[in-house]
Amino acid sequence: MKRTKSKGKGQKARAKGQKPRAKGQEPRAKAKTGSPKLREIRFERVRDTVAKLCIDANCLLGDDVVQAFKDGLKTEESPAGKDILNQLLENEQIARKEMMPICQDTGWAVVWLEVGSNLRIRGGELYDAVQQGVAKGYTDGYLRKSIVKDPLRRENTKNNTPAIIYTDIVPGSRLKIVVQPKGGGSENMSEVKMLSASDGAEGIKKFVVDRVARSKANPCPPVIVGVGIGGTFEKCAMLAKKALLREIGSAHPDPFYAVMEQDLLGRINKLGIGPQGLGGRVTALAVFVEAFPCHIATMPCAVNINCHAARHKSATL
Repeated sequence: MKRTKSKGKGQKARAKGQKPRAKGQEPRAKAKTGSPKLREIRFERVRDTVAKLCIDANCLLGDDVVQAFKDGLKTEESPAGKDILNQLLENEQIARKEMMPICQDTGWAVVWLEVGSNLRIRGGELYDAVQQGVAKGYTDGYLRKSIVKDPLRRENTKNNTPAIIYTDIVPGSRLKIVVQPKGGGSENMSEVKMLSASDGAEGIKKFVVDRVARSKANPCPPVIVGVGIGGTFEKCAMLAKKALLREIGSAHPDPFYAVMEQDLLGRINKLGIGPQGLGGRVTALAVFVEAFPCHIATMPCAVNINCHAARHKSATL
């Protein structure tokens, strides 16, 4: 009697009209008939990705920021300012070569998530994976732990958690993670102001420039300035922080705001604060504006300042 060879998993899948799963590929969750199949990502993969992003963001400065330092050398006239920019470039090279933090303040871990609606995490909750990833990254990477459990009692959490997490649900089955370490010195120089509609664009510009002027050397210039306009009290602050994720050299897609960004950058660099506050023409490397609809009775505006170490890294799973 002739024996028939049993079918492997790949043959069974093809017999059912499905593509066999490649080695190492994430499995898909079973779904009820008529509902979309959910892609699964392992809890550990999310955790480990966040950990790596925390380390990389603190040690590897973006190419756009490095190029902005070099461009600043071409326009800076102050000898002290030029010396500072050269030191920043040298510091960046040492940090990259030695995989050591660019700055001793390794920041609060701000994490931005874009979660596909056809995605689920297998083996745990998404936010738990992010928090564990931050703890792992800051521990394994020997990054300074800067977060306290309570704002008044000031006991250190010893692993830099909790992270601040912002989440958007988007179409698809991918997970995008952006880790943005945010230092305390520049965060202290940030501000929200509830302007009135009658203040107009000029009122916003005056507020932004005044905020940078009052900051002086405290946020470790040259800075990147994030501006959020519209929304509510808390929404404009989130917009200002998210604006800092934009690549230096990029322009706002709306020509109206693109012109505003360049006008603000010019006004700020005329303040004469200069690199590290020692005087000069390069006080800011970029100004990024983000706008959102708002109530007819309000015009909130937020300024979130980032030091020269504009750190953020991303990964898509």
